[in-house]
Amino acid sequence: MSDDHTQVQEIFTARAADWDSRFPDDGPAYQAAVTELRLRPGSRVLDAGCGTGRALPALRDAVGASGVVLGADLTPAMLEAARGAGRDRDGQLLLADVARLPLLAASLDAVFGAGLIAHLPEPAENLRELRRVVRPGGLLALFHPIGRAALAARQGRQVTPDDLRAEANLGPLLAGAGWHMTSYVDEDARFLALAERED
Repeated sequence: MSDDHTQVQEIFTARAADWDSRFPDDGPAYQAAVTELRLRPGSRVLDAGCGTGRALPALRDAVGASGVVLGADLTPAMLEAARGAGRDRDGQLLLADVARLPLLAASLDAVFGAGLIAHLPEPAENLRELRRVVRPGGLLALFHPIGRAALAARQGRQVTPDDLRAEANLGPLLAGAGWHMTSYVDEDARFLALAERED
């Protein structure tokens, strides 16, 4: 495991137990973001870097009983918290690295990633791996329940021009990985970039 992966695991292992209680009001924002994926009953979707599985109930609602919902995370403690919250009833939890997903090529209709982009050790390569598992025309949602400026203020820092989530940086990054960004929203209450997998 790389140093980047070890660092991510350490950060999120320490935060797993109280993660949900720290952000109790984010449910509606997750629901709204999932709605933007336009999933249908029977769709197959991955929550990449699912953490405690907060998106899984909304994803299950969107794809129905006939759909497939997967949640992949690198940190065992986060998956344990997801199980403890009963979210394993809404989707299958996988201990997996989004850099090397144990999934067939073009096997999914969509990928949802909440807070994911900032924790990818090799963003271009990792976005190509997400593209690999999504069918042509499938969607990627990069979401955060708070916008870039509001998050920076909460953390006592400034938004910098090199932020991967800045529209000017994210569009070309996605394009280089085989995605076409179709919409971009960065407001105080949420960050949501949607992209479609190009053929």
